[in-house]
Amino acid sequence: MSVGVLALVAIMTIALLVMLGLWRLSVREAYIRETLLPPGLLDTLSSPFPALSLKDRQLVARGLRKFFLAQLKAGRKPVAMPSRVVGALWTAFAQRGAAYESYCRQSLGRVLPVTAPVALSVEAAANAGLRRCWWNACREENLDPSAPTRIPLLFALDAKLKIEHGHYYFADDAARLRALRRDDGGEWSFERERSWTPDDLRDTAWDGGTDGFGDGGGGDGGGDGGGGGD
Repeated sequence: MSVGVLALVAIMTIALLVMLGLWRLSVREAYIRETLLPPGLLDTLSSPFPALSLKDRQLVARGLRKFFLAQLKAGRKPVAMPSRVVGALWTAFAQRGAAYESYCRQSLGRVLPVTAPVALSVEAAANAGLRRCWWNACREENLDPSAPTRIPLLFALDAKLKIEHGHYYFADDAARLRALRRDDGGEWSFERERSWTPDDLRDTAWDGGTDGFGDGGGGDGGGDGGGGGD
C-alpha cells in the first residue's frame, strides 16, 4: 500500500472519529435537555428551602440541567457547582443511586461525583472549576463570559430565589450596589462578602491566575471505562 493511500486512510479515520465524537456529544446534549428528572425529586427541596414554590423548584431543576451541560462541554476537566440551591438538588439526585448513575452515563458517559458548592477562594483548583463552569454556562446562554449583559441562570439562582447563605452573582458592581440599596431588612439580606461579578472571576489576585476562564472544552465528555449510555 502506497504512502499516499495510507495517508488518505489515516485522514479518513481521523475525520470519522471527529464526526463520531460530535454525534455522541449531540446525543448526550439532547438527553440532558429532554430527559425528565425522577418523580418526586423536586419535593426534596421543600424541607431545606420551604419558601420555594413549585415554579421555583422547577427553575432549580433547569439550573441543574445547565450544570450538566457545562460539565458535558468541559469534558473531563473539573466543573465546580456555584449554587447552593442547585447543589442541594444535585445531592438529592445522587442519593437516588441507580437512577443517578444511569442519568450520568447517558449524559456524560461516566458517573459524576457530587461536590459541594464553592466560591472564589485561595484554592486554585476549585477556582478553575468555578471559572470553567461560568465560561460554559455563559456560552450556553449566548452571553459574553467577560462582560455578560446578565448572569447565567445557574449562577443567578441563589440571589434570584433569595437563598440564605447562597452565592450571589451580579453583572457588575453597579448592579451589586443596586441590590444593596434594595435590601429592606427582611429575611434575605445582601452580603457583599458572598457576592461576585465577572471581574472577580477574571481577577488573578485570588490564586495568581485565571485557570478555567476560557480554557476550552474537553471533548465529548469521555467515558469511564465502564461503558457509556449511548
